[in-house]
Formats: sequence, structure tokens, C-alpha cells
Amino acid sequence: MALQLYVGNKNYSSWSMRPWVLMKQAGIPFEEKMVRFDSFDVNSVFKKELRTVNPIGKVPVLVDDGFAIWDTLAIAEYLAERFPDQQLWPKDVKARARARSVCAEMHSGFGALRNHCPMNIEASLPDVGRLIWRDKADVRADVSRLCGLWSELLAAQPAGGLLFGDFTIADAYFAPVCMRINTYGLPVPADLAAYVARVSALPGVKAWIADALAEHDFIDFDEPYRLGR
Repeated sequence: MALQLYVGNKNYSSWSMRPWVLMKQAGIPFEEKMVRFDSFDVNSVFKKELRTVNPIGKVPVLVDDGFAIWDTLAIAEYLAERFPDQQLWPKDVKARARARSVCAEMHSGFGALRNHCPMNIEASLPDVGRLIWRDKADVRADVSRLCGLWSELLAAQPAGGLLFGDFTIADAYFAPVCMRINTYGLPVPADLAAYVARVSALPGVKAWIADALAEHDFIDFDEPYRLGR
């Protein structure tokens, strides 16, 4: 039985984007199960459908022959072990530990960036981004940390590379951040803007973006800055 990956709306669901892009970019075959965001209320269709495979009713969920994994880091680790030839983590033991560290930091941190700049691939909100940048010191702090993290990693790679040279879980993990930078026009140095462009051009990321743009689905509770599309 093929792997099944449950995801939410591609325009908004940053958590879903990570394993989807990881699998697509690595060439791991899977069947997509898209569950539309209608509401996050306990009795919503979204929650009811997700709870059939996942007790917490959230996306993403990876199902392998009836076995469900529902945390993005757990999904990434499972795929790395299930498909070792894909080398989803760096080969070098120290680089691998660093990649896990930065993914865990992304997993649990950058709360201001997440809260004030929700992923919205279809939208172009540079004016909103300028106001957020002006008024939200915690967003500026998150972006400063992000720039320091990326700069350190990219400095150790050949020019034009990804965070650990070749594509890894780390690049999939930061792909939604790249989408936020694009949507809100957040200021980052030229070399990091070039990294954002390289991630955005990855075939797996381009495929996700294309699907997001094709949704034509306006979810009002995921749209703090617009009244319509």
C-alpha cells in the first residue's frame, strides 16, 4: 500500500508543506489526502475526518499501511529511516546533528513570525509586512535569528547551495518561512534572499506553490489581513 499523506489547504498550511515538499523533492511516492480547513472547532468536518487517522485531529499525518505518524519531525525521521538511500539528513554526523537542531528550533520557535505572518502563498502583502516590521519587535528578532542561522550554515557550503549543500529535511522545514518572506516582503540580506529564491525554485516547492495558487479557496479565519480574495 502506498504511503498516504494528509494535508490541509496548501495556500495556508505551513506544517503540511514540510513533509509534502520533502517527499516530492526526494521522489518518495505517496498518495495525497487533502482535508479542507472548514473550521478548527471540535465538531468541524476537518476535525472529524482527521480524527479517523490521528487522535489530535491535526495535519499533517503520514499513514504507512495503517500506521499513522502525526508530528512533522516524527514524519521526517520516519521517512529518513524508511528511505535511507534518499539521504534526507546530511551524511556527516556533526552536520546531521546540526540539521536536527535547526529543525527542532524551527519546530518549537519563531512564534512571532508564525503568529504575525501566517503563511499565505497566494497573497502579496508587502504593505502589511512593512507595518509588521515597524511595529513588531519580536518579528524583527525572529528574522534576525533566522538570518544568523541561515548565514552560518550557508557560509560553510559552496556558493549557490542549500543549507547543508544538497537538499535535506532542513530545507523542507524552512520552505514555509521562505513563503512568508515572499508574501510579506520581509527584509533579508541579498545572499539570504538568494537562498529564498533557490528554495522557491526547487521542483517540490514549485509544485506545492502551483497547487496553492490553483485552490481558489478563501478561508476567512486564516486571513487576518484581507476581507476577500
